[in-house]
Amino acid sequence: MERPESMEIFLTVVDEGDFSAAARKLGLAPSAVSKIIARLEERLGIRLVQRSTRRIGLTAEGIAYAEAARRILADIEEAELAIRPGAEPRGLLRINLPSAFGHRILVPLLARFREGYPQIEMELSFTDAIIDLIAEGVDVAVGVTMRADSRLIMRRLAPNRRVVCAAPVYLERHGVPQSPDDLERHICLGITTRGELNTWKFEGPEGVRTLRIKSPVRADSTEALRRLALAGMGIIRISELLVGPDIRSGRLRMLLDEHNHPEGAPITIVYPSRRLLSPCVRAFVDFLIAEFAHPPWQAAS
Repeated sequence: MERPESMEIFLTVVDEGDFSAAARKLGLAPSAVSKIIARLEERLGIRLVQRSTRRIGLTAEGIAYAEAARRILADIEEAELAIRPGAEPRGLLRINLPSAFGHRILVPLLARFREGYPQIEMELSFTDAIIDLIAEGVDVAVGVTMRADSRLIMRRLAPNRRVVCAAPVYLERHGVPQSPDDLERHICLGITTRGELNTWKFEGPEGVRTLRIKSPVRADSTEALRRLALAGMGIIRISELLVGPDIRSGRLRMLLDEHNHPEGAPITIVYPSRRLLSPCVRAFVDFLIAEFAHPPWQAAS
């Protein structure tokens, strides 16, 4: 029996929870399924399954093998789809998004993506932390700050202008900073998950200068920082795409614009480097590149 076939049978046993249920699903005798798993264990030289009279359980090696087998079979399916002429992308696409940018900008675009690719299932996760895409099993991620990794391909989607701003109620209480040095006497809101975002950049006589802010109030979410600023808790430096509507409506006021160095790390889309790119990933990457040719937040009112 070929290895992919034995993997499929093993995963059916895992998913069904016992040999009899797996056998019914596969159209085989329970004894045949049991023998196939036994031969697989013998070939690997390890025990994968703990057998009982009711349900099977997996050993630690069995859990690891099941995870690896799912990835291998998914790669085989993706490779076959990639070379099939006119094949419609289908399957599960695991997408990681930053919290505020994901909810406010990207989520509204996904309905249009699904209309174009109804056979693609999407599993979304949101975090402002930098994750290991490979270890987490993520197919594609969109973000601002990404860790350099030779295993990943990074594509630039759009520039990312950063602004300093605060709510009018805060400025009425604490005054308006006139220079970057004045920030030392103000409440600056910081982020806990990305230390480099707490280093604010300004234009100086000798070029760009950095100011490491000290934050009495911190959060691990840029959306939380935006809401704290709207509540008058302090000053933030944040992507304009997240607060543009707040600034235009007067809920937030831009500060130190003549001193601010606005250009931050660009918005990027990242995915694991593979010889054959998954049709699902390719479809999503192409879709976002087309959408970001005219950044959606620039049209926001």
